Amino acid sequence: MALLIAPQQHDDKRVDTAKEDVAVRVLQIVPDLDSGGAERTTVDIAKALTEAGWGALVATRGGRLAHELRENGGELIRMDAASKNARTIFANAGRLARLIRERNISLIHARSRAPAWSALMASRRANIPFVTTYHGIYNAKGPLKRWYNSVMARGDVVIANSQWTADHIFANYSSRKKRVMVIPRGIDLAYFDPEKVTPERVVRLRSEWHVRPGERVILLPGRLSRWKGQLQFLEAIGLLLRAGRFPDRIRAVVAGDAQGRDRYVEELKLMIAREDLHGVAEISSHVEDMAAAYCAADIVVSASTEPEAFGRVPPEAAAMGRVVIATDHGGTRETVLPGQSGLLVKPGSASALADGLYDLLARRPEELSRMGANGRVHIARNFSLERMCAETLAVYRSLIPGAAKA
Repeated sequence: MALLIAPQQHDDKRVDTAKEDVAVRVLQIVPDLDSGGAERTTVDIAKALTEAGWGALVATRGGRLAHELRENGGELIRMDAASKNARTIFANAGRLARLIRERNISLIHARSRAPAWSALMASRRANIPFVTTYHGIYNAKGPLKRWYNSVMARGDVVIANSQWTADHIFANYSSRKKRVMVIPRGIDLAYFDPEKVTPERVVRLRSEWHVRPGERVILLPGRLSRWKGQLQFLEAIGLLLRAGRFPDRIRAVVAGDAQGRDRYVEELKLMIAREDLHGVAEISSHVEDMAAAYCAADIVVSASTEPEAFGRVPPEAAAMGRVVIATDHGGTRETVLPGQSGLLVKPGSASALADGLYDLLARRPEELSRMGANGRVHIARNFSLERMCAETLAVYRSLIPGAAKA
């Protein structure tokens, strides 16, 4: 994908070339390190940096991925990077500027709006490159919100995690086109490899989901949030059940972290009762072993009612050789090949999702396997973790004086 860059010029004198044993250091800043795409990418890039012999620092308030960051050689800098409070943002900018000076940071990379404002101020004080990544889209209902969002388009290079995201940036900030590079989210094909998942791991999950012998599993993974489409998914299963359109018995599994949304969980339970899905639908908590979860499923669903900038579920499931049905918008259009690796259906429509599920359930197992194999080939060719890391480090090298030789 083409790279068009018009970077700000930076003073070469800030690099301590006399200390050849000191690696180039990159500081990423992200609100937390839990389970989202921005967090996962932060850890992946930190690992790539350390493997390249560079220093990898991450400013964040922490989270479940913090231990993995440390295991991969990254350094965690505790900071309230999630706060949108103006005083905290300015205080963080001062702290980042000191950190840049004391640790000889070469570049700062922001992955969310509030920390991006702190990072932008600190980078300009320290005269180092500033990079941003759009991991999602930011809607603006007024000029103040549009200005707040604009920080993500102010990087010396702005990374878009899909072509759809890049088009969104161009539509809102046409003057920034020369700074944008599309680097799709990378899927770890070594982890998401069906050949490496043992039968025991699959059996354990199917047991936790109370799957009976002969049942086919339809899995909708992702945090429990209304826009992720769990309600439409359950309604679609109910439509199939009432219409007698099950070719055989199925188990519908909603798996994800509620993140404190207890009222929404209760709403999902009420939907199960209303659709008479007891014994058919299962609500599961956050799954750590996602590779096994995809292997435990026959069909994987992504039912987001709002477009996702990239959307991890469809490419991860495809990498595991699973057929995918997803809503037809956002970055999903780039990772799902309709009719070849899965299906795309109308967003927010339970009936369209039900029709799509029936279509797939009615197909022969060999055809579903063939579609799953097509999906893995597509992801391996276009969305590998290695490609994402290599292209991101190439951006860093293009901005950091002397880094091309590091």
